[in-house]
Amino acid sequence: MKIMVMSDTESASLWDHYTPDKLKGIDLIISCGDLHPHYLSFVETFANVPLLYVHGNHDEKYAETPPDGCENIEDDIYVTENGIRILGLGGSMRYRKGDHQYTEAQMQRRIHRLKMKLWRSGGFDILVTHAPAKGFHDAEDLCHQGFEAFLPLLEHYQPKYFVHGHVHMNYGGKTPRLSLLNDTVVINAYRTYTFEYGDEKLREEALRFSK
Repeated sequence: MKIMVMSDTESASLWDHYTPDKLKGIDLIISCGDLHPHYLSFVETFANVPLLYVHGNHDEKYAETPPDGCENIEDDIYVTENGIRILGLGGSMRYRKGDHQYTEAQMQRRIHRLKMKLWRSGGFDILVTHAPAKGFHDAEDLCHQGFEAFLPLLEHYQPKYFVHGHVHMNYGGKTPRLSLLNDTVVINAYRTYTFEYGDEKLREEALRFSK
């Protein structure tokens, strides 16, 4: 399965200069937040494959203008036709008033409420969030700090992939695209990134960046 992930900054290559070959072969698209709802609708229409999303901290507009044809997976587990289980937990650390922001304790409670869903599904294969995990691809300022609550979740279920957004790769050279957390490949979805599910070369590349 070929998966395109995206977050935070709309790709001019897709939106302004679209050609059909740019989405050829994509089986699934995942948005990690902070993208215009019309952009997601546009991509989903031309890709004609499932587009899943979680909210970023700037996605209040989704309440009135949700992305057409796309599926919100917040606090839920989406299972693809070939059985890949995808868990969604959007939002950032709370740093101001507004929607889709959480304290550490609030995120822990969200995860706790998923206990039965996780038991019924037997876990998950991909974790999709907006914010990163504490200590992995995050920053020191409150807005861009990662959630510590993600770490025991990842350690217990050991998913193949953890995909997040929020920390833009143009913030500086220390923001990597890939890293490895135990056996989980961590992917920063900034702008767009495409990978093949189960490709061991991706793990090798993540390991190289983690050293």
